[in-house]
Formats: sequence, C-alpha cells, structure tokens
Amino acid sequence: MKKYDVTGIGNALVDIEFKVTDQFFWDNKVEKGLMTLVDEERQNDLMQVINTEEAKKQCGGSAANTVIAVSQFGGNSYYCCKVANDELGYFYLEDLKNSGVDNSLEGKVLEDGITGKCLVMVTDDSERTMNTFLGITQNFSVKDINEWAIKDSKYLFIEGYLVTSSNGKEAMLHAKKVAEEAGTKVALTFSDPAMVKYFKAGFEDVIGPSVDLLFANEEEAMLFTGKDNLSEAREEMKKAAKHFVITQGKNGAMIFDGDTFIDIEPYKTVAIDSNGAGDMFAGAFMYGITNGHSYASSGKLASMASSKIVSQFGPRLQWHEAKEVLGRLNP
Repeated sequence: MKKYDVTGIGNALVDIEFKVTDQFFWDNKVEKGLMTLVDEERQNDLMQVINTEEAKKQCGGSAANTVIAVSQFGGNSYYCCKVANDELGYFYLEDLKNSGVDNSLEGKVLEDGITGKCLVMVTDDSERTMNTFLGITQNFSVKDINEWAIKDSKYLFIEGYLVTSSNGKEAMLHAKKVAEEAGTKVALTFSDPAMVKYFKAGFEDVIGPSVDLLFANEEEAMLFTGKDNLSEAREEMKKAAKHFVITQGKNGAMIFDGDTFIDIEPYKTVAIDSNGAGDMFAGAFMYGITNGHSYASSGKLASMASSKIVSQFGPRLQWHEAKEVLGRLNP
C-alpha cells in the first residue's frame, strides 16, 4: 500500500481573491477571463486600487487546490512547491498544513525571496481573471521535488502552469520519469487555455507517448488537438492519454475510462465564482478513483463538488462541506 493517494507538483501562490466590475478591467487595462503573468510592480499597482479588506486570502495555485481537495474528502496528499522566507511564505506553509497536506516545505530552511501571489478578480458573471506574480515559485526546479513522495503515491499530479519556464518543464519531465519508474500513475492538467495555446509543444514533450490521466476543459481539448469540435477532439485525445476528463462547465463533463465515454451530468447551481472549479473537479475525481470509486461515481462526486464551489466565493470547500458532498454520493 502506498502512503499517498496523490502527490502534486506546481506553483505555490497566495491567492488574494476579490470582486470587481468590468469597469475595473477597463480602467486598469486588465484582460478579462485569462491568467496573465505580471511583474511585482504591476501587481502592486493593482493592489493599490483594490479593497484589500474584503479580499479573501489563502494558499493556492492550481495543483495546491487539487491536493487540498483530495485531503478534504478524506484522502492522503502531498505537495512539492517553493515559497520564500517572508510573511506570505510562512502563511502558505501553515495554511497547507491546516489543510491536511504533507509537503516539501516542512522542516526546510526557506530561501530568501518573495512568495508568489495571484490576484483573482471575480466579476458578477462569475468569471475569474487572474494576474499572477510568480515570485520565487518561478524558480521551482528538480531540486524541489521529493522523489520518495512520488514513489510512495498512487498518482503524481502535474500542474500545467509549470510548462512556462525551462526549469519548470524540466521538473515536470523529471517527476514524470520518477513516477513511471516507480509504478506511480501520472495525471496532468492543462490548467488554462493560454497555456495550451502558447506552450503546446512543451505539453507534447511532457506527455510523451501518453499519460495515465489528462484533465482539460473544452477549449483546451480543442486547442491541443487542433480540432474545431468536441467530437473530433475527444477521439484525438485518446492518442495522448489512457484516460481523460473534459469538463464542460454548466453542461457537466465527459470522461474516457479507457474503453468508453461516460457523460457526467451537471448539478444545478447559481454560479457566482468560477475560480477553482476545475481544480476542485480534478481533486474530487482523483480522490474517488484512488479510494475505490468507479470513474462514473468519481465523476459524479467531482460534478457535485465543483457545482458547490462555483456557488460560493473562493476556490475551496470548508471541511464540513466536503463531507456533506461525499455524503450525498454515499447516502
């Protein structure tokens, strides 16, 4: 038996989430609906014009949100990441520990630098826009990976945002190699349409012959495969992954279990914030498949969990909410 259900690797970012209007984007020249990398000066300028008192702060990053979800549903998870020895770095470490996630930061002397931050701007249409200053996490590399944690996990979960830097991509490739040699299955998420659009070749390098599990939304699936409809894209995706999930927002999701396609129904909700919905879907799904649930049952759990996430502000459930969702799956 392996100690962990999932070990994730990815960016460590303190998420600072707040509500804005479309006029805010216009006034501050922010491109709506995308994740945009910015420098520290630009991020500080934006922070000067937001109401930080109403902002919600917590440890984040795509893969971090996913492994936290695994933990909240009752799984065992581990996270390899990088923060600095500043106030936000220690905040990140404590929040990760309080979320029940073992990690590569504990017992380690943190390096000098600036911990990365992600400004998550949410509009009334529930769409999320992110401006990210990576800080020290842009230096995440092979040396920040705990190989023993990957070897002692059922799955390695790789965050797509790492593909933007040469050291990040090298870390992705190294972690995947360690996992494959240890018999640990490999899951990858594309993370964002912009990542697929501008770093498709990098993803192809990381995926190689295939990965065990791939997460994408509709736009990402079509961008990666070069197809202009989902029917063709999903067939092409079979060449890249043994199993995959394509999330479809309010239309639910489709899962390829290696043999057949499974349609996952959506759960009615009033969406107010889409931030973290894909991360939650991945986390709930991976909890399911590593804890005895079928692909269909895991997809149902993931759909229920992500519908709950979009109905509230922030990318994370409360512990009791995760147990309530799990209870609906197993009444």
